[in-house]
Amino acid sequence: MDVTLLGTGAPAGLPRPCCPCAACAVAVGADARAATALLVDGALLLDLTPGAALAAARAGRSLGGVRQVLLSHPHDGPALEVPAGLPQPGRVPDGRELTLLTGHRVRALALDAPGTGYAVTGPDGQRLLYVPPGAAPAGLEEAGAAYDMVLADVVGRPDGLARLRAVGAVGPTTDVVAVHLDHDVPPGAELARRLAAAGARAVPDGTTLVVGAYEDVPDVPRRTLVLGGARSGKSAEAERRLEAFPDVLYVATGGTRGGDTEWAARVAAHRERRPGSWRTAETCDLVPLLEDDGPPLLVDCLSLWLTDAMDAVGAWDDAEWAGGGERALRQRVRELTEAVRATRRTVVAVSNEVGSGIVPATASGRRYRDELGRLNAAFAGECEQVLLVVAGQALALRG
Repeated sequence: MDVTLLGTGAPAGLPRPCCPCAACAVAVGADARAATALLVDGALLLDLTPGAALAAARAGRSLGGVRQVLLSHPHDGPALEVPAGLPQPGRVPDGRELTLLTGHRVRALALDAPGTGYAVTGPDGQRLLYVPPGAAPAGLEEAGAAYDMVLADVVGRPDGLARLRAVGAVGPTTDVVAVHLDHDVPPGAELARRLAAAGARAVPDGTTLVVGAYEDVPDVPRRTLVLGGARSGKSAEAERRLEAFPDVLYVATGGTRGGDTEWAARVAAHRERRPGSWRTAETCDLVPLLEDDGPPLLVDCLSLWLTDAMDAVGAWDDAEWAGGGERALRQRVRELTEAVRATRRTVVAVSNEVGSGIVPATASGRRYRDELGRLNAAFAGECEQVLLVVAGQALALRG
């Protein structure tokens, strides 16, 4: 079974008409996208969009063999003209299955937003799932087997991908292709980077994909370190890397600070933007978590872990530091990095980058700066991917 993507953009297309934003300004050439529409084996058209016949011709395809046109979501623009020879578009009621003369079976899935998702099984038995913009499957049960391909609004609804993973509908060999792409993320390298972190990819309009061709499925980095200065966006970047995965354990190393309202506000802001399915553990005891099996870990942050470790070994006192505190801290860092090396869990850790600022005025401040630099370097050495976030922009240092 093959799928030709006549368009891969949001319903308004990309760039949006008359939009002055930076993402729309650079959405040209291969990064310009028409509204999403899929042509399956030349026989099934999912979503009829303006210029579909011309888009098919540009892709070297024809709509002449289309036997069924199905719409997935309400159309808010001008009335669409149905090209000559095409059957009238329709919708399949949720839960119903349609069998085409070509041997394709199409089952309609209920969504948590207006519209219908379609699970298509080809004559060869391979399966794809198509989800409309701004929606995610609702009421999913355990899947018998993972889909071979999923085409969905990965950028707008990463939680939908997490739901599919939670029930086994998306597995390691599922080709996840992002469609309905809008101006939420700058096109090009930044879009590709963010999608790869979710185990997904994007392709230009007109691309024909073979369902079940697993060689193009991106590998998700198992261990990632996200560095950045204060208010750089490093925590948001780390959270974004795991929002398409279910049952994440958020490890908060800062704990609570009684009476500190500013700290409480920071903690509340972090909790507010986390997906509701995530769990939280407030602890600095990271090694046992890394040694256990389980869902992905998001550790925020190593800087506060180091503060706790330096407190424990008396690192702020020169005499205690020289009398064994330094050696004890080195051992703690070694145990942590060895646990990172051996862990089987997916890990995303956040840390501050403080070595480029003002030299601290106190000996203890300089000691903390130096030890954090050593910790960051040691932790980064065990990670497949290392990012530096500056002004909300993530720069890949490794991976």
